[in-house]
Amino acid sequence: MTDSNDDADGMNTLGADGGRGLRGVALAGLGLLVGLVLLVMFFWDEEPGLFDVRAAAREHVTSNDDAAITGVVTTATLIQAAETLLDKRGGYLSNDRLPPGVLMDNIPNWEFGVLTQVRDLAKALRNDFSRSQTQSTEDLDLSDAEPRFNFDNSRWILPSSESEYRKGIEGLQRYLDRLVDDNHDDAQFYARADNLADWLAIVEKRLGSLSQRLSASVGQVRVNTDLGGEVQGDQSKPRAGQVEVKTSWTKLDDEFYEARGATWALIQFLRAIEIDCRSVLEKKNALVSLQQIIRELESTQDAVWSPVILNGTGFGFVANHSLVMASFISRANAAVIDLRSLLSNG
Repeated sequence: MTDSNDDADGMNTLGADGGRGLRGVALAGLGLLVGLVLLVMFFWDEEPGLFDVRAAAREHVTSNDDAAITGVVTTATLIQAAETLLDKRGGYLSNDRLPPGVLMDNIPNWEFGVLTQVRDLAKALRNDFSRSQTQSTEDLDLSDAEPRFNFDNSRWILPSSESEYRKGIEGLQRYLDRLVDDNHDDAQFYARADNLADWLAIVEKRLGSLSQRLSASVGQVRVNTDLGGEVQGDQSKPRAGQVEVKTSWTKLDDEFYEARGATWALIQFLRAIEIDCRSVLEKKNALVSLQQIIRELESTQDAVWSPVILNGTGFGFVANHSLVMASFISRANAAVIDLRSLLSNG
């Protein structure tokens, strides 16, 4: 009897030790998996740097002579920005449904900012830059490409966002190929003051919206200016004379990184426009104004040394990154307004 009891006790001990061993292995595996996910998140959580728009133009055409054709730099820069959106480190993250992408929000918001600017320029290219007048026929490749970029940015299957955006890129590339061919009746890019002013009107509204949303990080009581400046005007629903706005603390970094993405794309689009529309800008004495806008926006891409986006108040001890970003964007927006005035009246 004693031997039997000893054997049973030994088996129980071995079973308990084996169970603890399996739990230890499982915990170690889980810890390794979590560590790997965090490592990949850290690796992916980096915004692409600015690229050379002239080099982008040379990359997307067959010869350096083609890169000098009006409109090539702007179109190639638009293509390069869209490709960067999809092919950067970690790929396109906004529609990820599994870790680590689903756990990240800074880069997806950066992607949305870039995508918004891509959509705006693609629309301007289709409706304005590629057409000689309002009654002219639109370019077929651009009419196919532009709606592709307006596809849902978070769709992950059948079709995915990436597949639609790549089709949009292919349409832009077809337009670019036709822009540089020898057929004089083929694709065109009209670098005119009115076309540029129309696109800048959209840019102005985007920057104004970003500035207001970033400024709301500390909370503001704003006077209702919905109908300000109108001699006669009305609106669908009456609003209070004063409106209190404040960005939720959970959305602070979302607004900040969306602004970073939008200004990243806009810097390069403006650099391309400076090349393709240089003669128009010089005639209007507006070249220096465009260069000042670029200079102001370049400050938005400075390195963020804090691991989190801080939301200090006023002149307090802690910085407010949103207000700093809003300051750069507001100055750029004021310069855009001046530039549009020069293009219209200069």
